[in-house]
Amino acid sequence: MAGTGYVFIALCFALAGGIVGKIKGNSFWLWFLISGAVPIFGLLAAVFIRSEKLEDRMECPTCGRVVPVTNTICTTCGTELYLPADDELIPPEALTPARRKG
Repeated sequence: MAGTGYVFIALCFALAGGIVGKIKGNSFWLWFLISGAVPIFGLLAAVFIRSEKLEDRMECPTCGRVVPVTNTICTTCGTELYLPADDELIPPEALTPARRKG
């Protein structure tokens, strides 16, 4: 009977962690699994991780793909990326939904 209680609590934490992860722009299933496996710490990690949606972006000089500023290599063409000047940054609110996927 005690095992059933743990499973219920783990599922509640897993669901909460998955929802928080999805709100922050990450994978629901990844944070669901992490929060379910390690309930309290997984949920805390999901809450305190940086939000991908609020991160500035830049355009790759070689292929033109819009990538987060924290990337050091373009995932499309493999070009090494450097921190751009402030006037080259693309704020998150300026991205259209089609360009946000980059």
